[in-house]
Amino acid sequence: MPDPADGLLSSYAFALPEALIAQRPVEPRHAARLLALEAPATADPEAAAARHLTVWDLVEELEPGDLLVVNDTRVLRARLAARRASGGAVELLLVEPRGEGLWLCLARPAKRLRLGEVLEVVAEREPPLPVRIEAIDPESGGRFVRFPSGCADAAAIEPLLERYGAMPLPPYIQPAADLDDSRYQTRYAARPGAVAAPTAGLHLSDELLEALRAKGVKLATVTLHVGLGTFRPVETEELSRLTLHSEWVEVGAELVEAVAACRARGGRVIAVGTTCVRSLEGVAALNGGQLLPHAGPVNLVIQPGFRFAVVEGLLTNFHLPRSSLLLLVSALVGRRRLLNLYGEAIERHYRFFSYGDAMWIPPEAVLESARLARKAGHSSFSRGGLMA
Repeated sequence: MPDPADGLLSSYAFALPEALIAQRPVEPRHAARLLALEAPATADPEAAAARHLTVWDLVEELEPGDLLVVNDTRVLRARLAARRASGGAVELLLVEPRGEGLWLCLARPAKRLRLGEVLEVVAEREPPLPVRIEAIDPESGGRFVRFPSGCADAAAIEPLLERYGAMPLPPYIQPAADLDDSRYQTRYAARPGAVAAPTAGLHLSDELLEALRAKGVKLATVTLHVGLGTFRPVETEELSRLTLHSEWVEVGAELVEAVAACRARGGRVIAVGTTCVRSLEGVAALNGGQLLPHAGPVNLVIQPGFRFAVVEGLLTNFHLPRSSLLLLVSALVGRRRLLNLYGEAIERHYRFFSYGDAMWIPPEAVLESARLARKAGHSSFSRGGLMA
């Protein structure tokens, strides 16, 4: 029977000691701790048995024939320092391209910036770069900023950002001069466009990926450029009314074929991070449960009561309270069960958020009501796509 509290944002709150917010990643990447969920032993929705491992133990947890789906987005050095003609300091965070050098940016302080005002982007050993405030975005409160006309998309502006920009670390992480920016990128980051890392993938080292391949675990990629929605807190108490910012996703034919092949051999589709879940499930939802090739926006709220069409297991980090990501993970394992697991993680001093430890939700630990409905080894196809 559905729990009415599952539909209220306030039900997803928990207290986290500030000391457990990770400020540095562990080395090597695969040495992070891993809270591995057990299959529920009873029908009790609050039962929360777990084992305590490290990320390297995924070599034993995953099985030959499983498919790991990872997000190959690359984080842009999207945080820019600028100054006004008066000398006042401004910070810009590039979020989305709008063509011909126009970019939606979050600005601080935004209210002081006038339409038509020219700012100078500054960086050590670089000449000042003039940019112009063109318009206000009423939805985000951001500013549309005109960069050189050649900066039409992420790939085109990336060389400029390499010269002038800094990594857009989340506000709860204090930048450290001794930390290589590559540590906030996954090892398979290939396609520029994100303004935040798909952080579950930060745990996958070259050595771990090679060990998984040697075991017979397959790897496939999706692209979701983490964008504006990452910075917008959930404020809707009645979650039935919740909408989220659209995200650009690319699911290629190779990924569709890899999922189909995994189904055919009886393997399991495992998402690395919530961005992969949103990509796979968002595209399937657009096509009546079929995973088909897609390049474009998706907008899907995943919360308790959702039945998954593609994803069977998940590697994820520990998320902020009252966040859409916490809703998504609750859809897999149940809200009360998840909050009990978070309580155990806090008691055992797991590290939280982007640079923190990880949680492993194997398919057998997923709620029966949320699981993909299929028979082992069975798949059906339509118009070149997978019917999940």
